[in-house]
Amino acid sequence: MSYLEQEIREQPEVLARLLTEEVEKARALAEAMRRRKIQYIMVAARGTSDNAGRYGQYLFGAMNHLPVALAAPSLFSIYGTPPRFGDCLVLGISQSGQSPDIVGVLEEARRQGVMTAAITNEPDSPLGQVGDHVLSLHAGPERSVAATKTYTAEVMAVALINAVLSGDPANLAALSTVPEAAAKTLDLAPEVKRVAERYRFADRLVVLGRGYNFATAFEIALKLKETNYIASEPYSPADFLHGPLAMIDESYPVIFVAPSGAMLPEMRFAMQRVSERGAELLVISDDDAALAAGQLGLRLPAALPEWLTPLVAVLPGQLLALHMALERGDDPDHPRALQKVTLTR
Repeated sequence: MSYLEQEIREQPEVLARLLTEEVEKARALAEAMRRRKIQYIMVAARGTSDNAGRYGQYLFGAMNHLPVALAAPSLFSIYGTPPRFGDCLVLGISQSGQSPDIVGVLEEARRQGVMTAAITNEPDSPLGQVGDHVLSLHAGPERSVAATKTYTAEVMAVALINAVLSGDPANLAALSTVPEAAAKTLDLAPEVKRVAERYRFADRLVVLGRGYNFATAFEIALKLKETNYIASEPYSPADFLHGPLAMIDESYPVIFVAPSGAMLPEMRFAMQRVSERGAELLVISDDDAALAAGQLGLRLPAALPEWLTPLVAVLPGQLLALHMALERGDDPDHPRALQKVTLTR
């Protein structure tokens, strides 16, 4: 079994451990945010961690009415023109906590007297050292280059902070159901393998997701790029229908991430429009009508509140990246040209 497959399968345990170990740290961060009267959040991240930040943009806004901006680290590290933060929480998200440009954003925030927090799998890393508050992912060593368990742990950490900050016990209770839902979703592996056999020669595809699952579309597309070297492009359907739809024809597979929730009607409308172009639809959903709209479907076995669906909807995408790589004869643990820790400035 590859490291990538092992780590995909570890995710329910990692998520459960994070919830148990980090809830008090999340409460301390939430209380500090209230005391400081935080008005918005700036997220500094790269790659997979940036996708966790995209999820945070929607969740902090929807659940706690806090605007979230994604930092442009080059303003700090190369241009030398950092913005003024104001009444802000600067949140760094990084699996390794080692990337100098992400650390530099938090260092500048400290110079400005701004509150900082870090989400990382390495609390003693340079990023952890510049965070006023640090949440550990508790994911253990990650040996596969393509991140899986650290991504869902980052998403869980963001969800945990929001649940505690909201002050609603029901949100924490809902979070506690996620590890079991993730375990059930991983049982889709045999079905995903059959999809991978069909897509083994694909060299391009589109992944669509909206709202909370905009981040999921980005993360699935990234995993397919990293492990299968194919042009997999993520979009919100709201943007996709404004122009990129023109490139779609019967040769273009389109993956829809469409769990139940407020965005489902919009996703079903987009499915209709894309189907008119003759594309083959692979639908990841728990909704019967959405699944029926696709030629291929992967049924999410557990219904969760929409804000938590990114924690399970990404899992079939991870499995697809794994099994497509195996079908194509590629090494899923060691994608070409990549290494585990990427240091950027």
